[in-house]
Amino acid sequence: MNDPLGDMLTRIRNAQMRGKSTVITPASKLRAWVLDVLADEGYIRGYEATKDKLGHPAIEISLKYYEGTPVIKEIQRVSKPGRRVYMGVRDIPSVRQGLGVSIVSTPQGVMSDQAARSANVGGEVLCTVF
Repeated sequence: MNDPLGDMLTRIRNAQMRGKSTVITPASKLRAWVLDVLADEGYIRGYEATKDKLGHPAIEISLKYYEGTPVIKEIQRVSKPGRRVYMGVRDIPSVRQGLGVSIVSTPQGVMSDQAARSANVGGEVLCTVF
């Protein structure tokens, strides 16, 4: 798999289109850090570490719905393996005039665009969520 984070975002998108309450994805530290930001911002209920059918480490993500519609309306990968996107603190994009969130990987850890601006650090823009 070339893009594990992109795979996780696609699994979340597909599960929400099918109306699933949970989705399972292979475990990694980067995925867990991105899920921490999504949970802190209120886009998912939470997640927990589990094992898949073969005994490999996995993450079970609890998706969040409001009145039957998914809370995540749009989730897109920005920085891809073929084209990395790095931005300074002044250039970090604001998603839908601040209604959405950009998730940024900084030297101080993975954080939302708001937290990166307040910490005055830039980094790699991993994805945007609305």
